[in-house]
Amino acid sequence: MFTGIIEEIGHVIAVDHPDARDVVLTIDAPTITTDTRHGASIAVNGVCLTVVTHGHGTFTADVMPQTLRLTTLGTLTPGTPVNLERAVAATGRLDGHIVQGHVDGVATLTTRTPGPRWDELSFDLPAHLHRYVAPQGSIALAGVSLTVTHVTDTGFGIALIPSTLAATTLGTLQPGDRVNVEVDVLAKYVERMLTLREHTEGDPR
Repeated sequence: MFTGIIEEIGHVIAVDHPDARDVVLTIDAPTITTDTRHGASIAVNGVCLTVVTHGHGTFTADVMPQTLRLTTLGTLTPGTPVNLERAVAATGRLDGHIVQGHVDGVATLTTRTPGPRWDELSFDLPAHLHRYVAPQGSIALAGVSLTVTHVTDTGFGIALIPSTLAATTLGTLQPGDRVNVEVDVLAKYVERMLTLREHTEGDPR
């Protein structure tokens, strides 16, 4: 589990293709690799990946076909910056919100309005995710824990404070760019429970 508080902006060193369907990423991450191990979980642009090898300030991770289909990781190239976060310790503070690293879809930045100290961004969202997004609710974009400022018929908006602009890749995002989205897991579970209750109440047995 993660919190959506980015610890480091790393950079992709290599993108290897063991076969036609999957990818092995090598990422430069001098800060977080000082405290990692084989099998550890690291969120890369919001996607939970497992450390396969590490050393000399880098780590590698396998990316399976389903992850490539559902996220933006398949578009990464050497030199691309990525948001990184280690799994939260049980004794740590939940400074952002509960983020699983299980991406639900990809959103597209439509507008960016610079402010005197922070920027306002609007995104288009896949239709099947609209019901999980609410004003003042939580959402994770490229692994960053954010608060929804407003909701539209096609998407939602956020605002980025100066520290988020400086400490994450969202600071350089431009209209047309795509980002991984993880909606609030609590909203998904509430929907699931309500759906099961409706089915149970309608069961003649």
